[in-house]
Amino acid sequence: MRTATSQPTKPLRVLLLENSESHAELITHELKRSGMTTMIGRVNSAESFTVALRSFAPDVVLSDTSLTQLDSFAALDILRAVRPTAPFIIVTSALSDATTVAAIRAGAEDLILRSYLNRLVTSISDALAIRRPLHNLTERQLQVLRLVAEGYRTRDSAKQLGVSVKTVESHRGQVMKRLRVRDIVQLVRYAIRVGLIPSTF
Repeated sequence: MRTATSQPTKPLRVLLLENSESHAELITHELKRSGMTTMIGRVNSAESFTVALRSFAPDVVLSDTSLTQLDSFAALDILRAVRPTAPFIIVTSALSDATTVAAIRAGAEDLILRSYLNRLVTSISDALAIRRPLHNLTERQLQVLRLVAEGYRTRDSAKQLGVSVKTVESHRGQVMKRLRVRDIVQLVRYAIRVGLIPSTF
């Protein structure tokens, strides 16, 4: 892991899902050039990615699309299950319209070409800002949010979580209060916006 310490702030934990050392260096250089204080880890397989999500606990994941052992869509599923508050940004050399649409619908926050890495810091900052309210939720509240957004009825959510209907209703009320949303429609839109569920669900 490498640390860039241009500013006396808490380092942003950035996990690179990347095969290429040279591509990782390009991203590291861009983050350092921007003055962003970072702690960077790199993995390239499903197993190491899952372990890093728990042990390194990244604030953001930056992924290539041309991984040999794990594709971006499978990585998104793992991220959603293990560390759902972290945004997933794809950084790659080439993109097709079909890939872009599929990735966004699957829950990726953004897609950035390596030739436009100057967009990276703004993309990261915007992604973290939109997800900041999620950090006010407990793990159980995140589970309730996801189930509500997936269309589960209160009784079914309670059965899924092994709690009472009243408990689910209480958590849902707290989620709406902490996210400052007024109704279920806004709740679902927010869950899709931050990638808690894919828009193709």
